[in-house]
Amino acid sequence: MTLKTLIAGVFALTAAAFGVVPTASAAPESAWDATPEARARLISGVSATGVSGSAPLALEIVLKDGWKTYWRAPGPQGYPPRMTWTSSENLKAATIVWPTPERFTILGFDSIGYRNAVVLPLAVAFQDPTKPARLALEVDYLTCAEVCIPQLARLTLALPAGAPEPTVHAFTIDKARGQAPAPAGGGERIDRVWLEGPADRPVLVLEGASAAPIQTADLFVDGLDEYFFGAPALSLGDDGRFQLRATALEAPATPAAPGALARYTLSLNGKGVEAALALSAPGAGAEGLRPVAGGRPASLWLMLGIAALGGLILNVMPCVLPVLAIKLMGALRHRAEGDRAIRRGFAASAAGIIAAFMALAAGAILLQTLGVAVGWGMQFQQPLFVAGMTVVLAVFAANLWGAFEFAAPDAANRAGARLSGSTESLSGSFWSGVLATALATPCSAPFVGAALSFALTRGPLEIVLIFLAMGLGLAAPYLLTALVPSLARLLPKPGAWMGTLRRILSLAVLATAAWLLWVLSRQAGWAAAGVAGLAAVGVVAAIVVFAEGRRWRIAAAAAALGLLAVWGTAAAPVAATGGNIAWVRFDEAALRERVAGGAVVLVDVTADWCVTCKWNKVAVLERDPVAAALADGVVAMQADWTRPDPAITDYLARHGRFGIPFNIVYGPGSSEGLPLPELLNADAVLDALKKAGRQDG
Repeated sequence: MTLKTLIAGVFALTAAAFGVVPTASAAPESAWDATPEARARLISGVSATGVSGSAPLALEIVLKDGWKTYWRAPGPQGYPPRMTWTSSENLKAATIVWPTPERFTILGFDSIGYRNAVVLPLAVAFQDPTKPARLALEVDYLTCAEVCIPQLARLTLALPAGAPEPTVHAFTIDKARGQAPAPAGGGERIDRVWLEGPADRPVLVLEGASAAPIQTADLFVDGLDEYFFGAPALSLGDDGRFQLRATALEAPATPAAPGALARYTLSLNGKGVEAALALSAPGAGAEGLRPVAGGRPASLWLMLGIAALGGLILNVMPCVLPVLAIKLMGALRHRAEGDRAIRRGFAASAAGIIAAFMALAAGAILLQTLGVAVGWGMQFQQPLFVAGMTVVLAVFAANLWGAFEFAAPDAANRAGARLSGSTESLSGSFWSGVLATALATPCSAPFVGAALSFALTRGPLEIVLIFLAMGLGLAAPYLLTALVPSLARLLPKPGAWMGTLRRILSLAVLATAAWLLWVLSRQAGWAAAGVAGLAAVGVVAAIVVFAEGRRWRIAAAAAALGLLAVWGTAAAPVAATGGNIAWVRFDEAALRERVAGGAVVLVDVTADWCVTCKWNKVAVLERDPVAAALADGVVAMQADWTRPDPAITDYLARHGRFGIPFNIVYGPGSSEGLPLPELLNADAVLDALKKAGRQDG
């Protein structure tokens, strides 16, 4: 049996333990109705009608390059999709959920809508959910480029009666729902809106506040008949205040009077926010506001800086500690070989980090293209990935302990020697950088969330640039050491103490592997965690036997790493509650009911693989004075994102978040919530609880 065969076998055994991972069922969908300009179809997120009386469907429209279609309030040119369901059977109602649109220009005229492709979620209700449904949609929609061409698509989709299973379209529909504007009132607030200036060229003025810094803003109005407003000018003030001023490109002869009700949709940094407001009487704007020159380049440069800073801070997060430990040992070995070896070793680690971030960017773009919701650290939701990382860390721990030394193939060694003048291959340094990136993703350092939200709500270019900036930030210490090798000389001289340090660091890496096994047990059960522990034992033993030939180390390696498997199968599950906090399972409908009833609710979106989440609990939420405040009549809701959960993914996306931790406080004083910083502190939590509890709002 070869080494490859043995390792493949243990990984196959690991995979077999996770055969219960759900797979999507066959997707109910209509045939495409295609024309030279566009194609459309109906898709369903469930396989059957179920018993709830409703189902998530969507109209998917794919446009040829350069063609656009329209939003519900498209402006003076164009019209929105018009749907007719009269030939349907067992259909009670179908309501469109409109994703946040964008502004574009066709033949010199501003319009509001979508380019390339759009998925319009449909909230479908059945007359009798116990019976099958036949959905027959006739949709009239307009496509425009240099010319405008109406389209008429006839689409039919049948849903049988029975238990609904998620289909391959479920993520696509969930993602589109997440792109719909969230109700204003929490992190983004709309305070008032009025018209001022001459009747034939009025200016719409909207004032509000945002918890996050605003780099780009647009405003879309639905309900002020005969008005159409151009792109707004943005002014910013202290405490997150902002003002938008949009000049009317078209206006009626009779101006709208104060009290006229309309819906106002904002796109702030690409995140949609919406509120229905009545026009106020004209009045003076808020003082202290500063005009901002909007535009993509300025905001992109700012977010690149934020991304780089977030990546740099990731170096001090506990997730990266094991890899830093491994690199420290490598630096001590390189120290005696001179500056050239130090440069090459640290540059190789930096290259591994940047390559890994580029791989993450490519994966995010691919998943986004496929319509899958993307989030930071989402790979840790997959049991197979967690099991694989456990095995990798077990191998590194055994290596640090001295059970074996990594040896690259002769060709790689010769190539590395030619590059560096050293007999040591650079492959180990490169892969330590890749591992640093993999372990950094469960941590959400300050600024990482803002950068990711910016990138993942935009296109492939922004995703690549933001991920590259984060990679450069994480790699900055390695690049600095490569540029200034004398920094490595600050380390103590090599000696016998290094053997003791290696074993101490080995235990730190082993503890990380044990933590991953605990995460795995919460995802797939203790039996699966035990299998992963045994797989780690098997891989390490195989490497020791076949790569190094030192068979006497089998017993030691198996005994040490076997403790992981024993611990994984014997340990008792840890309760979801902590301290004196009585955590309630997250349910958004129940959340709204409790807030409507006057309760103050803290929502904690967390995961067992999220180290920052655990720190927030131990250091802030489960310690006084916050724990005492939560026990005093506050409802503590916990949304567990350890495994994929479309409801939580959708909830995060509607708040412009693509990673965790995420904490938000609701109450009579803030029905739409007050978001908290990623790294919690007691003052921020207590202040939010106080503001949310105010009955006067």
